[in-house]
Amino acid sequence: MSSDAEILPLPAGERAEARTGASAADPRRWAALVVMLLAAFMNLLDVSIVNIAIPPIQGGLHASYADVQWTLTGYALAYALVLITGGRLGDAYGRKRLFLTGVVGFTIMSALCGAAQSAGMLIASRVAQGAMGALMIPQVLSVIQVTFPAVERIKALAAFGITAGLGAVSGPLLGGLLTTHSLLGLGWRSIFLINVPVGVIALAASMRLVRESRAPSPPRLDPLGVLLLSGALVLLLYPLVEGQQAGWPAWTYLMIALSGPALALFVGYERIKTRRDGSPLVELRMFAQRGFAAGMAIAVVFFLGVASFGLVLTLFLQQGLGFTPLHAGATFIPFSAGVLVASGAAARLEPKFGRGVTMSGALIMAAGMAILIGIVHHYGAAVSTWDLTPGLALAGLGLGAVIAPLANVVLADVKEQDAGSASGVLNTGFQLGNSIGLALISVVFIDRLTIGASARVFAAAVEHALWFQVGVFGLAFLLMLALPARHRHNPPATSV
Repeated sequence: MSSDAEILPLPAGERAEARTGASAADPRRWAALVVMLLAAFMNLLDVSIVNIAIPPIQGGLHASYADVQWTLTGYALAYALVLITGGRLGDAYGRKRLFLTGVVGFTIMSALCGAAQSAGMLIASRVAQGAMGALMIPQVLSVIQVTFPAVERIKALAAFGITAGLGAVSGPLLGGLLTTHSLLGLGWRSIFLINVPVGVIALAASMRLVRESRAPSPPRLDPLGVLLLSGALVLLLYPLVEGQQAGWPAWTYLMIALSGPALALFVGYERIKTRRDGSPLVELRMFAQRGFAAGMAIAVVFFLGVASFGLVLTLFLQQGLGFTPLHAGATFIPFSAGVLVASGAAARLEPKFGRGVTMSGALIMAAGMAILIGIVHHYGAAVSTWDLTPGLALAGLGLGAVIAPLANVVLADVKEQDAGSASGVLNTGFQLGNSIGLALISVVFIDRLTIGASARVFAAAVEHALWFQVGVFGLAFLLMLALPARHRHNPPATSV
């Protein structure tokens, strides 16, 4: 992709816009946001959609279980490792430019995934696909931050929250539809190839609608910072995603222990880089802002619960109750509807009630888990989609009430100069929470199951896991007390 800068040159008008930033509201901003969210949804969907297609992928490529694990793990690792760098590259070289580069790369890699003739080709394409997705996603939040006036920003973030929530839970449903009905006879390949026309549409529309922007004083690259941060993240994330499958050997604990000193080394170097030329990979000054620091901790903890909840319910429905992929995906519809409704409501309520909206969302999420515990305990192996609907709808309302207000609080006082870096850090926090949650849920849920476990055993394990979720969302509620009661709704100061 080294030629992208030549393929996607900046017109003269956009170069001027890039220098002035978001000095005037872009009249195309809402149309541009819709297009960017379409591409973001495509990326977020691919995080979970592959889970549904594991059996046919194994059969079609004669892949081992380890191959399939790396198809999932490689994407997640590449995505997490590139997020912060992708955000900073957008600050330096243009957020539209990096977004388009990500869309092009993601679309090409999706086509290669769908055309894979071996497990090795699929794994390599998935790793590159995750990296390209990490170039796209930070630019969405960055563009929202610098393009939308402060009074509209919470509405734009609510749209992003809806997209993130629906992308996270729509994978099973869409994956079930595509694999069950074998679109155009493509079988499992359709879950990747469906991205190609979507990517082409998003690319064409983005080139026309999205306005270019970059940091007023573009930062220099920080290659050593990238290397140090990547090493720290690998030490933490790799054992988290591989530990359960490997049986948690000693090396997993050693890597996790070493991730702390590695992160400290990165922070120390970033302080030196800041004093030397003012262009670190991560602007540590952002963590001095109460909303950013507290919001990042909440993002990790809250999404720790969201990711593990989705996995628990998916496994319970398909392996425990024997639901088809389509039936399991349809069971998530009340959850998705709750996200949709609450995200819109939160955008209207957050300016008035501040952190009260996110705190209410965490409590509602915990209440949804508690209702699901009662339902599963009462019905056991006989539980149906309709029985689960009230708890799932309530949980969706809780998730929708948290995502947009939380992102708004975290990014509220971030300077335009640091928009990309902040967006990358926030998305990395989400991904870190996802990885930790999936690792912990293997201890409280998966490890309680045996091969061929009955639906009754699954139900008991689900109850145990959902109590874990209640505790996680309760902890998120307590952390939200550290957020500013209200934050300023004026535009962040720009660096010149």
